[in-house]
Amino acid sequence: MNLRSKRRLAASVLGVGVDKVVFDEEYSDLIQDAITRSTIRGLIGLGAISAKPQRGTSRGRFRERSKKLKRGRGPGTYKGAKSARLARKERWIQKVRALRWRLKVARERGDLNKATYWKLYKQVKGGHVRGVKHLIDLMTEAKK
Repeated sequence: MNLRSKRRLAASVLGVGVDKVVFDEEYSDLIQDAITRSTIRGLIGLGAISAKPQRGTSRGRFRERSKKLKRGRGPGTYKGAKSARLARKERWIQKVRALRWRLKVARERGDLNKATYWKLYKQVKGGHVRGVKHLIDLMTEAKK
């Protein structure tokens, strides 16, 4: 029995290629009688016609390679100056944002009043504050 036209119809209904269509042998007489898309849909619902599962690319090789690539990334492999890996300006931006965030949180918590907040804010902007620990020290001094 030639089921080429049925296979083509089923492929278009299922939205897969012709080679992915699978017919169940038990329903061969029903499949042979099917001539419209609606009957094909009914057979798909019955389980007489189905599609092979989609095959993907195995990620096994990728996982192996990524394990190997993660090796040797410690501080001993760094080459170039600090500013070559992260620009001075980028480091400055990170530091200032961290300090300003600390100030904002302290102000919202009520640890700082408006005047001390702005005094410290300007010190951060001017580059007086070295880091978060220094800022915390300055905040405790301002409270006294």
